[in-house]
Amino acid sequence: MNVIDADAHVIETERTWSFMLEEDRRFAPELLVSSKNGVEYWRIDERVFPNSNLGLNVPEESRDLTDVSSRLGHMDSLGIDIQVLYPSLFLRPLTARAEVELALCRGYNRWLAQIWKLGKGRLRWIVLPPLRCMDRAIEEINFGKANGACGVFMRGFEGERLLSDSSLFPVYEEAQRLDLPICIHAGTGNFGYYDQFGLDVFSRFKLPSVGAFNNLIYQGVPARFPDLRWSFVETTSQWIPYAINDLVIRTQAEREFQRKYAGHALSQVRPKERNLAAGSLLRDNRIYVACQTSDDFSYVVEYAGEDNLMVGTDYGHADYSNDIEAIQTLAHGGKISPSLAQKILGDNPKRLYGL
Repeated sequence: MNVIDADAHVIETERTWSFMLEEDRRFAPELLVSSKNGVEYWRIDERVFPNSNLGLNVPEESRDLTDVSSRLGHMDSLGIDIQVLYPSLFLRPLTARAEVELALCRGYNRWLAQIWKLGKGRLRWIVLPPLRCMDRAIEEINFGKANGACGVFMRGFEGERLLSDSSLFPVYEEAQRLDLPICIHAGTGNFGYYDQFGLDVFSRFKLPSVGAFNNLIYQGVPARFPDLRWSFVETTSQWIPYAINDLVIRTQAEREFQRKYAGHALSQVRPKERNLAAGSLLRDNRIYVACQTSDDFSYVVEYAGEDNLMVGTDYGHADYSNDIEAIQTLAHGGKISPSLAQKILGDNPKRLYGL
């Protein structure tokens, strides 16, 4: 069995921005260091963001991918065959200017393309589309596909847009054409939302993904793109029963309203029928969710089924989602059956990412 870490990370460093195109380098982030405590920050387009230059149980050269062979060696010791790499800095909004966003995404994508080339097929990655310029976003998705990317990165909000916004459909169409999933990672791309919740990590980073799941299903977006796969990463899977139950109750109430008030204007804008049966919603909409070892698997599987769950280690991060031993826990810890472990560790992420 190929064991796939469905959510690992790279930590952006000054070396990342050396891959920016020449015409983009005027927008390169500047690394600042506090004279009081030595904490590092990035200054980007007149805003300052904390540097994610921290890691748990991870060698620095592996965490930052300055030494790819070190990363591969550590993966061997952890029993991981393939890691799917997500960004760290980009889990938050960085700029409202299209030209700056383009510069940052292009630099990051070219850095990851080199890492993929050095990674012997074991380091796949999620491409960043600069969504404020759709033509450029399509170009970057194609660049990613040609250089080892296995998914397209998004957050629960993208600027002022929900993920059901039709202005994002060209991205979904291109991803579907290229056989790349849309990968929704914990985080937000909306400055107002990000600033509102300050240090409230749960509201700031986790809740947007849960809302995006509900929004996409309720608006029938996956049905518009019948060959497109979707994933929700680094939010655990424990919220799936709640989200499905909410959709079921909402739809039942909607149908009851229409039964009582036939002909009301609202009935003319009702979303198309949705299959909300517990256990089939994820399968029917080609949605995959990354679980954590602390999840109640018997409860989650009742709603999510066995074929759409996977697991990530959050490799490289120093937050509470980090679980560097997640692979061993599920493979050998007796927490789930061997057949379910086979699916979560290998079969399901392989199918999602097209590996």
